[in-house]
Amino acid sequence: MSHSTQQHTLIEEPICFYGAGSMAEAILRGLVHRSVVVPGQVTMLNRGNQERLNYLIQRYGVSVIAHESERENVLRTSKVIVLAMKPADAAQALRHLGPLLSPDQLLVSVIAGLSVESIQHLLGQRQPVARTMPNTSSTIGLGATGIVFSDEVSADQRRLVRYLFEAVGTVTEIEENQMETLTGISGSGPAYIYYMMEAMIEAGIQGGLSMEQARELTIQTAIGAAHMVQQTGEDPADLRAKVTSPNGATAAAVKVFEEEHMKDTIIRAIERCTERSREMGAVLKEENS
Repeated sequence: MSHSTQQHTLIEEPICFYGAGSMAEAILRGLVHRSVVVPGQVTMLNRGNQERLNYLIQRYGVSVIAHESERENVLRTSKVIVLAMKPADAAQALRHLGPLLSPDQLLVSVIAGLSVESIQHLLGQRQPVARTMPNTSSTIGLGATGIVFSDEVSADQRRLVRYLFEAVGTVTEIEENQMETLTGISGSGPAYIYYMMEAMIEAGIQGGLSMEQARELTIQTAIGAAHMVQQTGEDPADLRAKVTSPNGATAAAVKVFEEEHMKDTIIRAIERCTERSREMGAVLKEENS
């Protein structure tokens, strides 16, 4: 990597993760692994779990806050603060955070259901906010993240947020009213694929394969199918047609799916997920207003 590229990709400003759970670690892992951040410039704040913080120091070389007195100083001086606390802890934390901030500090939220408006309301000011929805595949660098920017976020800050999440997968910039739909597709989407895989493994075992064989064949099939769509650029429907000979075995399976209205069921499930995300967001807004 040339020196100029390195300067272009490295984020050298102090970053603070407010919350140190699994999503915070997933993003941190990607950032450290891809040399996007300087580990010593990253500080993790976590409520009371010293064992967790010790693990993060040893694993990634980040800084942690040992004394409560240092916490405010870190929050005042971090160029970027990643809000990764539990939704239940968000209101109190944000109300306390607001008075500490200067106007150019960027907040990046990975808190599900908390709108930009709610975050700014709790802070008591119109701070630059990027609201994100990463999914769990971020933990292995194959995440899909949706991002919404408040009007206050500068072009440089937008680029910086993209760097943060491109380190753990792909990034899609959306309008905030699309966030629940994105949740229904990519936020909860891994669970739908796992559900299909569970059924395939079960069918394999019922048909006489060992657990290991059924599992290995299912995993590789799922990986291969996703890569085929990605690498060929073809529509999934066209790829499906190519492997479905008329009156053949695959066609017989697809016919069962169609008779059971499986596509409609999947769409209905995604619509319900989207609706439920909206309901949960409304409750969170109500609690925090």
